[in-house]
Amino acid sequence: MSDKKEKISRTDDEWREVLSPAEFNVCREKGTERPFTGEYYNSHQKGTYLCKCCGEALFSSEHKYDSGCGWPSFFQPNMESVVAEHHDASHGMVRTEVTCARCDAHLGHVFTDGPQPTGLRYCINSASLDFDEESV
Repeated sequence: MSDKKEKISRTDDEWREVLSPAEFNVCREKGTERPFTGEYYNSHQKGTYLCKCCGEALFSSEHKYDSGCGWPSFFQPNMESVVAEHHDASHGMVRTEVTCARCDAHLGHVFTDGPQPTGLRYCINSASLDFDEESV
């Protein structure tokens, strides 16, 4: 039996039924929230950050750090297989977009100016995340 999860595909109307307008804009239309406004950018709780659209476990609080950019930042995903990377030349910049590998939700971007051990900064929109707090 494979651990690979089935790909999730829905129409825009189906996504609109389960996402708020702001979540739909970020996750399905590749929008972004304003810096320092998202629910999780300054969160220090222990737990797992999940994809807002499909519930995939994307990032751990153990890999979260304050990058000063105004969005939740992580130096690595839970597993490389849970995120996909895409060339993004929008808005007059060249960046690497990060999406959920399971449902293609736009999460944010990854940059090479992060801390060790990876040197990466996954700059992720809070609107694309849910949080599962660790029980104490």
